[in-house]
Amino acid sequence: MEQNVRRVGTISRGIRCPIIRQNDDLAAIVTQSVLEAADSDGFCLRDRDVIAVTESVIARAQGNYAGIDHIAEDVRNKFGGGTIGVIFPILSRNRFAIPLRGIAKGCQRIVLMLSYPADEVGNELVSLEMVEAAGINPYNDVLTLDQYRKLFGIVRHEYTGMDYVQYYTELIEGCGTEVTILFSNQAKTILDYTDAVLTCDIHTRSRSKKLLKEGGARVVYGLDDILSSSVNGSGFNEEYGLLGSNKSTEEIVKLFPRDCKPVVLDIQARILQATGKHVEVMVYGDGAFKDPRAKIWEFADPVSSPAYTDGLIGTPNELKLKYLADNEYKDLTGEALRKAVSASIRSKQKDLVGTMGSEGTTPRQITDLLASLCDLTSGSGDKGTPVVLVQGYFDNYTD
Repeated sequence: MEQNVRRVGTISRGIRCPIIRQNDDLAAIVTQSVLEAADSDGFCLRDRDVIAVTESVIARAQGNYAGIDHIAEDVRNKFGGGTIGVIFPILSRNRFAIPLRGIAKGCQRIVLMLSYPADEVGNELVSLEMVEAAGINPYNDVLTLDQYRKLFGIVRHEYTGMDYVQYYTELIEGCGTEVTILFSNQAKTILDYTDAVLTCDIHTRSRSKKLLKEGGARVVYGLDDILSSSVNGSGFNEEYGLLGSNKSTEEIVKLFPRDCKPVVLDIQARILQATGKHVEVMVYGDGAFKDPRAKIWEFADPVSSPAYTDGLIGTPNELKLKYLADNEYKDLTGEALRKAVSASIRSKQKDLVGTMGSEGTTPRQITDLLASLCDLTSGSGDKGTPVVLVQGYFDNYTD
């Protein structure tokens, strides 16, 4: 093999940074942290390296926060303060507890309709096996709270130990608001109870809104419409509202960051000035992967990357080495096989979609793939690495 061929492919490094506070110069901190990490660990930046920054620290630097009372006022202004149907929330203390309290403070009564056997991202209320054993069809059958309890009793989440039915009930009643609990997977079910609906699903929200409006709902909003503008000086997100928010304190949520493109461009420019290297930069949120045990999808943010430089637009254009080795060059071995595969890679067409040689590769957006890699690298706990440096991602077998 040629001596100038690199022997290592993609490398993902978590970059430790200072604790970010509101009004910090985030682009300067990220740039300095990456450069100091390179100097400390003895690696060099290269063209097309990717610097990824978690959405959380960008929102923190922006001060993009809102309180329960801000949510309540916006809900009250939009719905009028009476009865609201709240449908399809995910089961999460971190993601939905504070928004639910704000919603509850903004109305007199909530009809809370939960999807079952699991929420949109895979958190189970009950197992599919329990539903099947009970003879229930989750696509059509509507359950009241009494029916649910008689069939399934108290079922606790495998990881958190929470009975989310009871937990959400107590949150609502703790705000002095009446609550009725339903279980259904049909958006229009809620219209038998109220014509004012807040749909809380993430990736299916457009469909839910459409179905509700077609079904005759008088008022329809989604979580993306709540705090889509500032309420009494609160933070906001004009595109995603409360979607992508996380619990900050018992009274405050951190919202999904807004206006992130200038940040990624600033970091890109600073690295170019400091090193002469043209890197790509992105902001990442949740990755898109599934826990095989609990069946939970990680992807609770509205998008995996709200901003990125132009070099990250598109999908991978890759040949499947296994396919080439097992088919086109099945009679070759050793150096002859290496040269044949390398020649195929160097001469591959610009768009491999639909070709047999690309079968089995991953036709997902580059930013979605990188977000998953970065989310797993940085973790969600105390690693202290809100920035991830990915090197060699755009290399192939011939580089």
